[in-house]
Amino acid sequence: MYRFLILAICCTFVHVRADAYHIIGGEIYYTYVGTAGDGIFRYEIVLKLYRDADFTCGPIQGCIDHFEDPVPINIYNGSGQRITNALQLYIKQTKPLRDTLKNPCLAPRTQNLEVAYYRDTVELPASPGGYYVTYQRCCRGEKLVNIYDSEHEGSTFYTVIPGTDKRATNSSTRFNHDGAIVICNSLPFTFNYSATDPDGDSLTYMLCSALTGGATRSEAMSTTPPPYTNTVNYVSPYSGANPMGGAPQISIDNNGILRGTPNREGKFVISVCVNEYDRRTKILLGTHHKDLLLTVFNCKTNIKAGFPSVLMNCVENPDLAVTIPNYSNAGFTSAYYWEFGDGTDTVTFDKTVFSHQYPDTGIYKVKLVVNRGLSCTDSVTGFVHNYPGLKADFTMEGLCRGEPIRFNDVSSYRYGKITSRRWDIGVTDAPQFASAVSTQLNYVYQDGGAYTVTLKILTDRSCSAELAKEITVYEVNPSAGNDTILAKGQKLQLNASGGEFYAWSPPQGLSNVNIADPFASGDVDMTYLLKVSNSQGCVGYDSISVKYYAGPEIYIPTAFSPNGDGQNDRFRFIPVGITEYEYFRIFNRWGQEIYSSTDFRQGWDGTIKGAPAPVDTYIWILAGKDLTGKSILKKGTVTLVK
Repeated sequence: MYRFLILAICCTFVHVRADAYHIIGGEIYYTYVGTAGDGIFRYEIVLKLYRDADFTCGPIQGCIDHFEDPVPINIYNGSGQRITNALQLYIKQTKPLRDTLKNPCLAPRTQNLEVAYYRDTVELPASPGGYYVTYQRCCRGEKLVNIYDSEHEGSTFYTVIPGTDKRATNSSTRFNHDGAIVICNSLPFTFNYSATDPDGDSLTYMLCSALTGGATRSEAMSTTPPPYTNTVNYVSPYSGANPMGGAPQISIDNNGILRGTPNREGKFVISVCVNEYDRRTKILLGTHHKDLLLTVFNCKTNIKAGFPSVLMNCVENPDLAVTIPNYSNAGFTSAYYWEFGDGTDTVTFDKTVFSHQYPDTGIYKVKLVVNRGLSCTDSVTGFVHNYPGLKADFTMEGLCRGEPIRFNDVSSYRYGKITSRRWDIGVTDAPQFASAVSTQLNYVYQDGGAYTVTLKILTDRSCSAELAKEITVYEVNPSAGNDTILAKGQKLQLNASGGEFYAWSPPQGLSNVNIADPFASGDVDMTYLLKVSNSQGCVGYDSISVKYYAGPEIYIPTAFSPNGDGQNDRFRFIPVGITEYEYFRIFNRWGQEIYSSTDFRQGWDGTIKGAPAPVDTYIWILAGKDLTGKSILKKGTVTLVK
């Protein structure tokens, strides 16, 4: 009975949902590494899988955007019988595969892939029929041009180990190229996609159909036995032999050289088969199959040289070095030839902003040539006005509302003259102040607060500069209080506000003239002037009049005339020595209340519910307390006349 050993065999099934739409190709091959005695042959199995490294799953249900690890492979004998449970292969190495189109005449395009190497060694008994080593999975890449429903189309990668009837010590062929390939639409391409055989066998190449498989989406259950003839569902007119069309269409010769001229953009699956023949016996030892992804890009580039047509070097630094940007539209490896107009030329190879040192001021004609000497060239000219050293600045004198604030232009220019100044004082709807001569501007702000003041200057070299500063306009809001009537000998505490420092005058009757709240007393009518200031030097004035009457008493007129002539238009009382008001009410002759207030300054304006009251005699009543605490109750009548 034959004996065989398989290393690292997993005896249980691993059921994995693998909607991994990012796997876009692969191959599986083997290398004979010797015998283990008693007719046992040892082989290293290598599975290579490729994925689109730019792919991310997004909202796709069940999707994964990395390599599965491990993955299962199955081994069948020549009769198609699986000889053991799935062998789990683990990743031994991964590496990025990145190809960028590097052409001075074409737009830079990049194909970004990644490859994973799964390896293990198996020991198989000698068999006349040989073995199939197979990996099947679902699913392929998204939106492949040449395959229907590619997101759900499976893959089969397999290799055949010859039996003892052919050459059991054979090592299979494997492809040399492991990288990504960038292809441009409508442009011919040639690519070496040849393979190598460790035994030096004879190789022939052909384009073949990609194999489907693994449609159950469960890797361990993907156990379709050989032979493998089920191909993917190609979109017409594509096929294995014509996988991407073109004029001429893609082909491969017996040296493994891919050629073609694509005529459509997109991603295409290409399958290449290599037939391996024993050079001595001419026997076909096996067919090695590899899927690869070719992405066809639109690489057309409108080569266009570009930098500013007029470049004004008006910076504050007086150094004559000029910063020059490059706005060209060019290929990945384009060269940029600069003529600076000062007798010096240079070449740059990227569009990084650079600095050129000029020997003197002046206007220089600059020329930029993209891809000088190539067919895809373009040029542009412009001018550099090199007159640097312009600095805008201004100072201020005065910071108070209602007083002139002086703005002084202290700007400077190294290589020219300032010919115009424009001021924006930061007040909405205020005029713009301009002057070609004066370096000063006086302005009176009517309100305190924060303002943005902007100075813009122009020069005789067509340079301009602008500076904005935040300023604070300070203010005082003096308040000495309301005019007051007192009883002779009654004290009054003044309550000034609106600033930081206070001064009262005249000093007669005041307890302290330099505080906000001194006491006033006396029996002579007096008007006090209040000066209010702050630490910024802003000043404001207010006054309060104090009248003295005999009292405590309440003086109430007997008639008033609300006719709008400004004379005696309101009926109000004058309290003297009264400190508290409980109510002041007015009634008509039928006893209806028509007015009520405790504010003696307001008074009745002769209306009832907004309408003029009729000429008549009205009754009033007033209650309160005087400065001695005595309750006062007064009643009387008043006549409304027109």
